[in-house]
This record gives sequence, C-alpha cells and structure tokens, in this order.
Amino acid sequence: MPTKVAVIQKPPVLLDRDLTIARAVQSIEEAAREGATLLVFPEAYIPGYPTWIWRLKPGGDMALSNELHARLRLNAVDLRGKDLEPLYEVAGKHGVTVVIGLHEIDGGFSRTTLFNTVIVIGPDGKLLNRHRKLMPTNPERMVWGMGDASGLRVVDTPAGRLGCLICWESYMPLARYALYAQGMEIFVNPTWDNGEICLATLRHIAREAGCWVIGTATAFQGNDIPENFPSRDQLFKSDEWINNGDAVVIAPTGAVVAGPLTREKGILYADIDAEAARRARRSLDVCGHYARPDIFSLSVNRRPAGAASRAGRVSVTSHNKTLALSNKTQKAATAKSVLASPRRSGTSPHSGCLAPQPNRISVFYRAGGLSPPRVSRRPALGGCSQSRHALRRLPV
Repeated sequence: MPTKVAVIQKPPVLLDRDLTIARAVQSIEEAAREGATLLVFPEAYIPGYPTWIWRLKPGGDMALSNELHARLRLNAVDLRGKDLEPLYEVAGKHGVTVVIGLHEIDGGFSRTTLFNTVIVIGPDGKLLNRHRKLMPTNPERMVWGMGDASGLRVVDTPAGRLGCLICWESYMPLARYALYAQGMEIFVNPTWDNGEICLATLRHIAREAGCWVIGTATAFQGNDIPENFPSRDQLFKSDEWINNGDAVVIAPTGAVVAGPLTREKGILYADIDAEAARRARRSLDVCGHYARPDIFSLSVNRRPAGAASRAGRVSVTSHNKTLALSNKTQKAATAKSVLASPRRSGTSPHSGCLAPQPNRISVFYRAGGLSPPRVSRRPALGGCSQSRHALRRLPV
C-alpha cells in the first residue's frame, strides 16, 4: 500500500532547542494535513547543524568556538528527559512516523559529550530507535563523540522496514551492508551534504540495496541565523545560501521520483510503496541470491559502548523505550546471539545485525584495534553474524 512521504528541509532556529522543536511540530502538523504519514527531517535539526565549524580557525578562533559549543551543549537533547515530549505527542496525535536528527547529550556518564543522533518516532508516539553517528567528519570531531552500533537497526514502520545512516555514513560500505542484511526497504539519510555527488551516492544506494532512499539537508541562508548568534555578521553573509537543501526521494531502481528540492525552505512530497523494494531484489539481492557468503562474511560488535562499567543496572530510557541494558544482561545477550536469532531470542532491544564504528569492525572481527577487511578462506558458513565467535549465518 503506498505511503505519502514528507521530506522537511525548513530551517531550524539555530541554537534554540525549544523554538526548533516548536517549529518541527508546526511542520509535522502541516505535513499531516497533506496526508503524509512518514516525515523526515535533516541531520542535527535540533537545534541546528553547527555550520560555523567549517569557518572558524582551530586555534585562532578558540574563544568563539568555546562559546558556541557551550550554547550548543545547553540546547542539546537528553533522551532521558522530556525535551521531545511535544514531538512524541504530535506524532501520536496524527499517527505518523517521524525521523529527525538532533544533538544528543550524554546524560549517563560525562553529561557533557554530544552525539550526532537520529531518532525514529513511531505512530504511537514512542521512540522506535536511536542511532548515533559512527564517525563525525573532519571538524565535526571537535563537536561530537563517536557513536556505537547499538542503534544501527532496521525497524518496522507502517511504511516499511526503515533504517538510517547520517550524512557521510552513507560512504561506509560495511555500515550500509549491516542495514541491508536486516531487510531494509526504506533508507533515510539525514545529511548536511548536497549537490550532484551526494545525489549520485544516494542513487547508487537505492540500486545496490533495492530500497527507497530519502535524503535531505537543511535549506539554510545567512538570514536564517538569529541576531543573537555571536559574530554572525563576521561569519555569514545575510543573503548567502549556506546549504541548498536538495531533499530527494529515490526509487529502488535508482530513479529520482521527487526532487531535488533546491534552495526552497519547504516540504517535498512523494508516494512510496515497500513492495517496489521487494520486487527490485528479484534481479539483485546483495544479502541474498547475489551474495557470496562462502567467500565474504561481515561480523559485527553490537554492544552499547560506555565510558565506564558500573555495578547494577545501567539503563537509558526515553518515553518508555529502553536504550541500554544492565552489564549482566549485555553479556548474556551477546552470548545468546551466537546461537539464536535476535528477533526471536528477546534478550535485547538492540537485536539485529548491526555495524559498529570503524575501530570495532572488520570482516571476521579481530580484537586489538582496527583490522582491515579480509577475505575468508573458510567453508561457506558465513553471512552477517552477531558475534566475533559466530561463523554460521544467523537469521536477521
């Protein structure tokens, strides 16, 4: 059954969490009135992508960088709190699925580190998934920490099975494949990238995975930056386009069906049907009949990463959704994943074949740091496994 998608590239209120959330609620209301049931926002939408990092000097502008980062931290989202209640409520009110990027603050350990996060809110108004960007790009590493694979999952939505990677994570082939191996039908790429190369990448993913692809950055001009932004006039010109947006929807064949929406602060609409993704894999199914598990095997470390080990239960919850496990449960879930499908074992909310950050992943994972992918010469027992000890294919 077709689903109407709304890709929202309207600008946020930079460095103001509450006003940006209010603006997102208005956009959701507008899209719902148009009949859309899957709504997608850009990367780091709450409270806006830190575009200043590409203009400041690492040493000479340190004081300004510190001030801007402090403001960003104060407006980041702690998923354990109630900052996102307006989004949960409006999603549940209209029965829509919302995918939105945000700055997440670590509320469990340091309580200061930020992550580039994308969340999926279900039509019941509850959190379906949280994914933290695995590898921030270039100066982004001075803003965000590296995420883990605990949220690198494909989730069921009324529109189809949906997975997300943020911006240049779409260039990480092992992360992509970890999502493909979970039967992904819709790939969402909230991003700050745009232009012809970005579009070519998303079209390739659509064809490679045999899935729908939805991508968008934020259509953003200098005059969208609030007047109270420090050194605004020195860093940005009022009429310049800082980002073109380029919201786009691509079919599983690789054909563009809507967009790109360039330099328009609006909403792009399109109809998608998950059945088209299934049909596209008749000729090319890179995790099925077009795979060679007798030669290649992807192994994944899906354990949630933490800065410290604590006795007792360590959990992060938001809107009745558990995002982490006790240490004991984590170990049990990891052990059981060798023997059972995570979808059937019921041991972990992070079940699935998940790809971690680069220093934790290789073909046949090896402890002790980064190992380059290598070809297995072992008998055909592989596929996409859950544990470094697992050599046989596990259902996903």
